[in-house]
Amino acid sequence: MNKYINKIFLASAITLIGVLITTSCTDYLDKSPNSDIAENDPYKNFKNFQGFIEELYKRVPIVSNNDYHTCFNYGEEEYWEPQEIRLFARNIDYGDFWGWTTCFYSYPTTRSSGGLARNSHGNLWQDCWYGIRKANIGIANLDKLVNVTEEERQLLEGQLYFFRAWFHFMLMEWWGGMPYIDEVIPSDVTPTLSRLTWQVCAEKCVADFDHAIPLLPVDWDQTTVGKVTLGNNNSRINKVMALAYKGKTLLWAGSPLMNWASGGTKEYNAGLCKRAADAFGDALKIIEETGRYELAPMANYNEIFLVHNSNGKLNGLKEAIFRENLVDYDGRWRWNMINDFRPTSIESTGIKSYPTANYVNYFGMQNGYPIKNMTQADPEAGYDPAYPWKDRDPRFYKTIMFDGVKWQSTGGAGGSSELFTNGRESEEKDEKKGCFTGYMNCKLCPQLMNTVDGYKENNIMVLSLMRLADVYLMYSEATAVGYGTPQSKALTFHKTAEDAINEIRRRAGVEDVLDRFTGNTTDFLSEVRRERAVELAFEGFRFMDLRRWMLIGQAPYNRKTKIEFDRGVSADDYNYDKPEENRIKNLREEVLVERKFTDRHYWLPLPKNDVYLYEGFGQNPGW
Repeated sequence: MNKYINKIFLASAITLIGVLITTSCTDYLDKSPNSDIAENDPYKNFKNFQGFIEELYKRVPIVSNNDYHTCFNYGEEEYWEPQEIRLFARNIDYGDFWGWTTCFYSYPTTRSSGGLARNSHGNLWQDCWYGIRKANIGIANLDKLVNVTEEERQLLEGQLYFFRAWFHFMLMEWWGGMPYIDEVIPSDVTPTLSRLTWQVCAEKCVADFDHAIPLLPVDWDQTTVGKVTLGNNNSRINKVMALAYKGKTLLWAGSPLMNWASGGTKEYNAGLCKRAADAFGDALKIIEETGRYELAPMANYNEIFLVHNSNGKLNGLKEAIFRENLVDYDGRWRWNMINDFRPTSIESTGIKSYPTANYVNYFGMQNGYPIKNMTQADPEAGYDPAYPWKDRDPRFYKTIMFDGVKWQSTGGAGGSSELFTNGRESEEKDEKKGCFTGYMNCKLCPQLMNTVDGYKENNIMVLSLMRLADVYLMYSEATAVGYGTPQSKALTFHKTAEDAINEIRRRAGVEDVLDRFTGNTTDFLSEVRRERAVELAFEGFRFMDLRRWMLIGQAPYNRKTKIEFDRGVSADDYNYDKPEENRIKNLREEVLVERKFTDRHYWLPLPKNDVYLYEGFGQNPGW
């Protein structure tokens, strides 16, 4: 099997045979001793069949923790040290999307110096084709089930159809329309399935999600089967997941890039967005009625993303809906990844990465106003470039470390960040590893990460591939476009598009969307996009969003910037307890890199070996 996986990933997915069924399972779903020998044993009862399905959960990729260092934010939100050539993030900045097949540290895959995958579960291309093949084998063998209840049969079938759709969708996000493989292709048959348009492929995904939805429960704990593992079923595929991903598939299909790639205009497809809104509405109605998922209170906001010394408890609270691979996750946010977010004056090792100034500018004011130009005063918004970190969106303070914020519990001059020009943590003090953007990340890294306070170890960060806030924001976007106005509602849910985005802002303590943005859908979408940038910052969503909106190559979205400034307060008068109250001067924003993207950069190139498998499986344009 490995020779197929390591050489030609697509070929492995299409031609891999019976060995795929001899897979692992969780302790509570142990297969019978002979299930690897007798042909029908993996399918004969619920426990054995669920053991077979467990391999699909293992094929959900590990995004955040797939190697010693990892990068998965490829929009305009981060800037990694420019001399480091092992990261796919650098390749993207310079337009070399082939880097996903060659870089040491990369998602959607990771490579070693020998050219082979370092971690099979950080390799999205391989995992998706493997998962599709496995789901099809399972569907083809559903009729072999004996001695099962109707509930058991439905749970098995629902998971299989969900995963078949989900793995196709994940491929489509990165590489465009694919052949939709919905049967087990014999190993001795040459594949002939052509690539479909994005929207045609999406409809096939939606059909599979629709098949799964009525078969799946809202909560496995409420099923007879789930009582066996009561309290440990949170990540099992459920009805809300299927509805939400159905909505996401339709919203993506209706977005400008996918509409254009399918032969339409470079605009939204309102009909597909309307259907997306209804699917999201169904999911949100269930969530609000049952309490299955909840928005975390702002006081616990950072626990959605990271926990420390939690005795094994995962981050995410009740807001996480669908998460990266938990089966093979090593149980911690590796300390050397933590190191990547701090300059050498705080942590001596690591490949350094910092939030870009242009992205931090999306975090507007607490009163709901965006920041038009961070170097210019805006009296109406209450923004003053002499106090640029004052009265900002409360999420700013939970996501971004700025000048004067303490990085050590003692604080003060020795334990608070000096990010001003020529400050201790600045790039002027350390040209290669210093903070070369003027900001540090505290959303995915403990604010007090240092060797003194003990926050280097025992951190857990499992990335949410979908969480509730994201669903509200996707509903808001889909409803405004599909139903025509910010005041519109889906047929399936009581909230308007405007209500949904304000639900997220109110949780954060930010005023509602200003009236100036709610008069028409075009203006409203500008705030939806900014809200997605703020709420979902550094969670791996921005690259997809900019691509589907066809904005990734346009100014200002193609620029990464830094800030330079001087402190305007003497050392004796500096307030370390409230650094946002300290005056600064000479604030300026400078471009670090300007990306030169063309139409080919909307999709990643397909592996060269795979596009030669057969004539109908062609390369993406421009590659």
